[in-house]
Amino acid sequence: MMTDKQAITENIITDEMANPSPAKSMGDPGITPLSPSHIQNDTDQVRSEPSFVVVVAIDFGTTSSGYAYAFTKEPECIHTMRRWEGGDPGVSNQKTPTTILLTPDRKFHSFGYAARDFYHDLDPSESKHWLYLEKFKMKLHTTANLSIDTDLHAANGKRVKALDIFAYALAFFKEQALKELSDQTGGDFDNNDVRWVITVPAIWKMPAKQFMREAAYKSGLVSRENPEQLIIALEPEAASIYCRKLRLHQMVDLGTQTTQNGFSPTDNVGSGMTQVSPGHAAKEHVRRNRQSRTFLVENVIGELWSELEEGDRYVVVDCGGGTVDLTVHQIRLPEGHLKELYKASGGPYGSIGIDYEFEKLLCKIFGQDFVDQFKIKRPAAWVDLMIAFESRKRAAAPDRTNPLNINLPFSFIDYYKKFRGHSVEHALRKSNVDFVKWSSQGMLRMSPDAMNSLFKPTIDHIIQHLTELFEKPEVSNIKFLFLVGGFAESPLLQQAVQNMLQGRSRIIIPHDVGLTILKGAVLFGLDPSVIKVRRSPLTYGVGVLNRFVEGKHPPEKLLVKDGTRWCTDVFDTFIAADQSVALGEMVKRSYTPAKPSQQVIVIHVYCSERENVSFISEPGVKKCGTLRLDVSGTESTALRREIQTLMQFGDTEIRAMAVDVSTGRTVKASIDFLSH
Repeated sequence: MMTDKQAITENIITDEMANPSPAKSMGDPGITPLSPSHIQNDTDQVRSEPSFVVVVAIDFGTTSSGYAYAFTKEPECIHTMRRWEGGDPGVSNQKTPTTILLTPDRKFHSFGYAARDFYHDLDPSESKHWLYLEKFKMKLHTTANLSIDTDLHAANGKRVKALDIFAYALAFFKEQALKELSDQTGGDFDNNDVRWVITVPAIWKMPAKQFMREAAYKSGLVSRENPEQLIIALEPEAASIYCRKLRLHQMVDLGTQTTQNGFSPTDNVGSGMTQVSPGHAAKEHVRRNRQSRTFLVENVIGELWSELEEGDRYVVVDCGGGTVDLTVHQIRLPEGHLKELYKASGGPYGSIGIDYEFEKLLCKIFGQDFVDQFKIKRPAAWVDLMIAFESRKRAAAPDRTNPLNINLPFSFIDYYKKFRGHSVEHALRKSNVDFVKWSSQGMLRMSPDAMNSLFKPTIDHIIQHLTELFEKPEVSNIKFLFLVGGFAESPLLQQAVQNMLQGRSRIIIPHDVGLTILKGAVLFGLDPSVIKVRRSPLTYGVGVLNRFVEGKHPPEKLLVKDGTRWCTDVFDTFIAADQSVALGEMVKRSYTPAKPSQQVIVIHVYCSERENVSFISEPGVKKCGTLRLDVSGTESTALRREIQTLMQFGDTEIRAMAVDVSTGRTVKASIDFLSH
């Protein structure tokens, strides 16, 4: 009965087979494919959408976070959250810093500016007992074997559970948003009426995406019982959805270098400081009153978008604080649905890379030993120094000629003298870093070149990645490149992207570029079906037994059971990495127990980053889910009991299901990337 569907490569590299056979050691009799196996696309079935009153999207960023919402009754009005208390000079505070403070006994205290300011005002003797965390989202990207128990380090060096921190942060946003919604509607707003959307980088691995969902369950944002109340959206996809709605007055087109709405190309794009011609001014004033937090998304396709035709391609480059995400989309008419053409790529090249370079520069001048000590002994002053650096970082521009001054906190100067026995000024004179001087007002004075050199490694990474992407055959003829995310405001980055593209595509930067993802995520929550086709980031399959074929199967995979010769550990592919998957697509396979008398049928689901996988014992193949179907006490009339296994790919989650055809018993499982 065996099909040759899993024609196993004959010349299997011997070292791959060095891993002992998982199936033999587990001793489960296992399942074997029933032919013919087929794929079924149940994309047409209309899923009854639960009704929500409002969609709230949370952009949980590496450096800053925020939320926005829209009522389903008036989907064209997107409200961004209330303005935050606090705020920094030179930084618009539409979002709040992603910082969190816990009391010495590890209870949640505050988030954002409030956390930073409170921590800052604590006496140093006290502050060392408080737990302050910032930029912790990167940990989900950089941890190789992420689990529910992964730890984070607070500023004082103490360890805390990452899941707790993420859950505290989401609970904070839930409380803020519900409070604001209650004030707006004049009553207690019920969380069950909210559809929540949380955005994550597209390049995150599945465990990190699942981690966000687990944190949401823990925070009480949604319950495990109705998972569809929460959508995990991909950041560049959200940006893409918003960019479709852009009108010409809501963006800057770097490609044409014309002034759009009074912007000259040298203006600081994205800062919202537009000078507008008087005739235009009144209308413009109504359109974007800086204090107003409501954005009207006109229910039309933007002018730019109307230039796109069936099959046109564009790239979204999402440059955030932590990661840079590149996504290639193609338009499918008539509805203008989006199709992902090439699996998301990118890496940890966000703007915090510049902060690390600054830190390296400080280490070079003052010594790594001092900087490490200073961070632990005077954590609040270190936070201050980084805030001062942040506002100067935003002043960096390609054509800048005057130096940038960075205030050194008094305790830095004071502590350095105690630590080294000589002054900061002496250290600067003695160090061979010639482009950083000491100014008489007690500041670090950096030449524009010095500042630009801090940007260079991060921008070089981004440009290298873009260059590689544009060389891919799928990525030819790109009409537009949308530059979004907070880091997209950087004139240095804008110029580098322009120089790299040499006019091959038009570069479009939306106004309020830091809020693009947030607004797009709200639109996505209102209509999740707009994204139609994604690329699978991984290959998925199940472990099965096949009849052993001499000369074709490796001898060490032979298993003899009740006189039948089986080949163990065969990987039966459901979907391969980089394959297109329609949203909600079901892939179905039929199996039968290898041993008819089995009472419990166990199906293991595996995944791998490689496209072609033959055996579950190959390197890089991970177990990511288990289906246990209890068939005890039931008789199957058929000669061979048919067990159907279905996998639904779609949202950022993957659901698996097994059905005993003769009795209709089913078992469901979410694929779990965290515990295995």
